[in-house]
Amino acid sequence: MGTYINKGNSDFQDIVSHEFIDKSGLIPAINETLNSERRYSCVTRCRRFGKSMAAKMLCAYYDKSCDSRELFKGLVAEKDPSFEKYLNKYPTIYLDITDFTTRYSDEAIVDHIQYSIIEDLKSAYPNVPTKEGDDLMDFLYRIKESCQERFIFIIDEWDSILRELGQDATVTSKYIDLLRRLFKESGSASVFAGVYVTGILPIKKYNTQSALNNFGEYSMVDPANLASFFGFVESEVEILAQRHSVDIHKLKQWYDGYIIGDVQSVYNPYSVMEAIRRRKCKSYWATTGAYDSVRTYIQMNFDGLKDTIIKMLTGEKVGVNTTKFQNDMRTVTSKDDVLTVLIHLGYLAYDESVERCYIPNKEVADEFSNAVEDTSWTQLAKAIRDSRDLLDATVAGNEKAVAAGIELAHDDNTSILAYNDENSLACVLSIAYIWAKNEYIIHREMATGKGYADLVMIPRRNVERPALVIELKYNHSVDTALSQIKQRNYPSKIAEYTGDILLVGITYDRDLKQHICKIEKWVK
Repeated sequence: MGTYINKGNSDFQDIVSHEFIDKSGLIPAINETLNSERRYSCVTRCRRFGKSMAAKMLCAYYDKSCDSRELFKGLVAEKDPSFEKYLNKYPTIYLDITDFTTRYSDEAIVDHIQYSIIEDLKSAYPNVPTKEGDDLMDFLYRIKESCQERFIFIIDEWDSILRELGQDATVTSKYIDLLRRLFKESGSASVFAGVYVTGILPIKKYNTQSALNNFGEYSMVDPANLASFFGFVESEVEILAQRHSVDIHKLKQWYDGYIIGDVQSVYNPYSVMEAIRRRKCKSYWATTGAYDSVRTYIQMNFDGLKDTIIKMLTGEKVGVNTTKFQNDMRTVTSKDDVLTVLIHLGYLAYDESVERCYIPNKEVADEFSNAVEDTSWTQLAKAIRDSRDLLDATVAGNEKAVAAGIELAHDDNTSILAYNDENSLACVLSIAYIWAKNEYIIHREMATGKGYADLVMIPRRNVERPALVIELKYNHSVDTALSQIKQRNYPSKIAEYTGDILLVGITYDRDLKQHICKIEKWVK
């Protein structure tokens, strides 16, 4: 058992000995690619979405130096016809690049990687001679010729060199050259039965092509048939919530919201497990190390990025072109690049079917708000704070404070609004109530009775707030707005959701340039 070659299954044993959500269905999917033109797989996802767990699971399954049958007993993979064919059948190289980025910070890092693996291989294959000047691939060729067996090569955090040392073009070029030497040469297929690399970013593009374009790419943007192995799906979280007597609705509010390929309602797995363990829902992403990147990127304000962030904070989905990003965090030249980076980091979710991105849940929304607070966006940071005050004023029935709050939101956001009709007034209202989505499920133009209420806010479970039905009018009296709510029987349509309901009429007088608010409690 070595450091890099044939590490055994102890890492995966530690994982399954605690609470384990079965993602072993990934194994048959990778088995299908072995010893074929599709043997090279790059499966990337954001931090704390199970990258390393999957890599360790594959290592335990393929590694011929151990017997992992008991570890997979009862798991999905065991039931697949390919399970016996490949179980513990290959010499397996397992490499975590962060083992090196934490120790080396110059171009020598690539030499250290090669040297370390070669030394480990020498111990595992003492009868295979080496020659002066051999690089890693030379020695692997020689082992293959001598032993007539192919390797599985697994690389965890493959892109950490690009993320940590990417400012040094010599380092990154040398590293990519090593990967090309290993996996792009014509003889690579004779050495490797399969290659699995994982990290945050897909393989870097040079111009329009990847330096390793023989790899199948599976990412947060395009997971293909591996989508169900990214994060926890709804049914898995429901089982966990029931097992541990945790409120599934809270978990959903905080950690759900991702769409991965064609899989809906994907949860952040790390945060779900932390919430269950600590018996408390809150943001657990402050320790992921991505926070500084988010703060840096959202300050760039390419092509109106700030306005796009505002729209997403109000709950909107926005269009994004993910195809131009070079898969390099240091090569960000447009708004689309920023949004794509944030998708790969998990700070935005991506709906591939409509090519739009959005903020998925409360955990991420809170982190965005924190990031905004720490940027030069003082105006938006203030707007978020003002939004909380506005919600409190609305619930308290303070009509003057509500009118003043809406007016402030109007004045602060004239750059993205043509304020001349009810649609633009509705846009201002969404911005003004940014904070409300922390405590309410918000429906815009909700179908109710005979028409549409402009904004219906229903309290989330365990939130002691009244429901709000808000009607907007442009150049009409505020009494007209409230009358419309009553005439169209809006409140009865939402009575099943909550007890108390407040009716909120808001109007804008174009001539006086003044907002007026009136609030009444709905009496059944």
